[in-house]
Amino acid sequence: MGTVEVDVEFCGTCGYFKQFEELSQYIKPKHPDVAINGHEGRRASFEVKVNGTLVHSKLTTLAYPDYDDLSSIIEEVAEGKEIRKCKQQPITSCVIA
Repeated sequence: MGTVEVDVEFCGTCGYFKQFEELSQYIKPKHPDVAINGHEGRRASFEVKVNGTLVHSKLTTLAYPDYDDLSSIIEEVAEGKEIRKCKQQPITSCVIA
């Protein structure tokens, strides 16, 4: 099994730290050896990288990553497979102010 690192850039102003915590709490029990790092970044961002490769961008998709699919990507990368893009969660609401 290879080492896997997940890095999440999130918008602190938008309150996305809570979403980062939710993602971490979902991933950690399934993949206890994975390093999950989060840091505040650009406005409206929730960008997820696996081993330095962008697998999901909320700035591009306007959605959060699908946690099950991200978990599958982590497992695949740990097995030595190529990194692929992550599916997104369905957008349930979109408010533009």
